Amino acid sequence: MTGKPLGVVLAGGLARRMGGGDKARLRIGGRTILERVLARLKPQCAALILNANGDPARFADTGLAVIPDSIPGFAGPLAGILAGLDWAAREAPDVADIVSVPGDCPFLPDDLVARLSAARSREAEPLACARSGEWRHPVVGLWPVALRGDLRHALVAEGLRKIEAWTARHGVAVADWPAVPVDPFFNINTPDDAADAERIAVQHCDDGGP
Repeated sequence: MTGKPLGVVLAGGLARRMGGGDKARLRIGGRTILERVLARLKPQCAALILNANGDPARFADTGLAVIPDSIPGFAGPLAGILAGLDWAAREAPDVADIVSVPGDCPFLPDDLVARLSAARSREAEPLACARSGEWRHPVVGLWPVALRGDLRHALVAEGLRKIEAWTARHGVAVADWPAVPVDPFFNINTPDDAADAERIAVQHCDDGGP
């Protein structure tokens, strides 16, 4: 098994509060959020894929595989995580884990995988998620491919949608980051958030992250 996880960028949301469209294509500090996410995640991962629904051709410029949810009806981020786990099992059998990140976080840390892995080892739990300040980020996590069958059952047979309801069943370690001067998991949901991110990029960032 390779030590690095498969990176899965979750870009399948509906972006209702942004008026629809792909939030990942918003430009922050001269680069799209997606460009920033990929630049930060690529060195930390064995490979990268995108989870997105709709026409995959709109992401053709990334050169990445675009994987839709396998659960219909926009079942939320757990469906995207399951799609990533299934892709890893099928296409990257030497990869033991995936790391998931939202496609709307322009300032991801360059030690994401290292801290998640360390927290999981330290706490002897199968899963890990990120926390900045007092806020947990259950979508930003490290997920064993071996748990994909259990996750599929929870989604399909139980109709479960809340990430923390599922991770609590198995045990989840928490990796901490400071939230100042820049929250590395600042995410963009509204036009005001986008304006704040632009200010952060100008004041603090010159390489796609804090």
